[in-house]
Amino acid sequence: MATINDNYLKLKAGYLFPEIARRVNTFVESNPSANIIKLGIGDVTEPLPEACRTAMIKAVEDMGDRSTFKGYGPEQGYGWLRETIAAQDFQSRGCDIDGSEIFVSDGAKCDSGNILDIFGKNNKIAVTDPVYPVYVDTNVMAGNTGENNDKGEYDGLVYLPISADNNFLADIPTEKVDLIYLCFPNNPTGATATKEYLKAWVDYAKANNAIIFFDAAYEAFITDDSLPHSIYEIEGAKDCAIEFRSFSKNAGFTGTRCAFTVVPKQLTAKAADGSEVELWKLWNRRQSTKFNGVSYIVQRGAEAVYSEAGKAQIKALVNFYLENAQIICNKLTGAGFDVYGGVNAPYIWLKTPHNLSSWDFFDKLLQTTNVVGTPGSGFGAAGEGYFRISAFNSRENVEEAMKRITEQFKA
Repeated sequence: MATINDNYLKLKAGYLFPEIARRVNTFVESNPSANIIKLGIGDVTEPLPEACRTAMIKAVEDMGDRSTFKGYGPEQGYGWLRETIAAQDFQSRGCDIDGSEIFVSDGAKCDSGNILDIFGKNNKIAVTDPVYPVYVDTNVMAGNTGENNDKGEYDGLVYLPISADNNFLADIPTEKVDLIYLCFPNNPTGATATKEYLKAWVDYAKANNAIIFFDAAYEAFITDDSLPHSIYEIEGAKDCAIEFRSFSKNAGFTGTRCAFTVVPKQLTAKAADGSEVELWKLWNRRQSTKFNGVSYIVQRGAEAVYSEAGKAQIKALVNFYLENAQIICNKLTGAGFDVYGGVNAPYIWLKTPHNLSSWDFFDKLLQTTNVVGTPGSGFGAAGEGYFRISAFNSRENVEEAMKRITEQFKA
């Protein structure tokens, strides 16, 4: 009989967001007339920018003409998109990133899990707690952890607690770790990182020959000019960091799928024989073998993000969601909730009222207001007693949801 990857059996019963969907579906089956407002999963609601749609339509027309038709594209992404990304997102901010170091993909979520393919099984891995669940679950799947305890923590991972007590910024580890997951603006807490804070992490990584996995999927929501958008704005980061970016939240590509990962060519790690190996070569080999690339049509849409019209439309889109976040923060703060995030970030992180557990608050919110959020404990043990609300929805839904919540709950 065929055998399975037993590491999957270590995973908790269900990934966070499918479990939320299960509970919501169960509620809707019993309450079919309920008007559910979903502020849980970070999925966008507003249409794709016109510049992107126009570019995609033109690309579809290209596919209808033999002279402009495109079949298989480069697994790493078309050169014209990679060069544009390098120039607009990095070189314009003083980051020495070359287009060849950009790898276009179908999602930052996918890449943050797939990156483990090129790393060994004996690395000590650090994650914040709470944390985006994909970081933990993909390490479990890859066999990099032991079993989980009664708090849901997995043996083999180094957990770095974040809470209001440390402004949701993890302390630098006192022990040596090899792989470090950082996400700023942070999912789920909405916290942001200064250049000084990231410099401390870069210095630690270089001193310990560690690699930082830097998730910058929400960088477009940074409006404070003093805050870095990329880890590569920090001196020395090209020696110790891989960065993940996405078009999902800034340009609304959640259903279209386009992202990219930056792997500097000078970045190395050790092989079993002690020799240093360039990670760029390994990731290039991995993508060439396991990935056929993002479609030409979608990449043309992504390229339009950087056009003058695209920039203006995306700025308006980001500002719309940030205004939603401000409405949520103001309404919940006014109702007496302890509220964090929502500034330079699309997520609002709040303390649950009346000492309710994260899941109890989820169920009560669903049942009494028909509003869906995300239980903080789903992001890790230290998220217990917190709750995430997403600003990704229509203005009408956000205002209605806040009206329902503030009328029902007096924190």
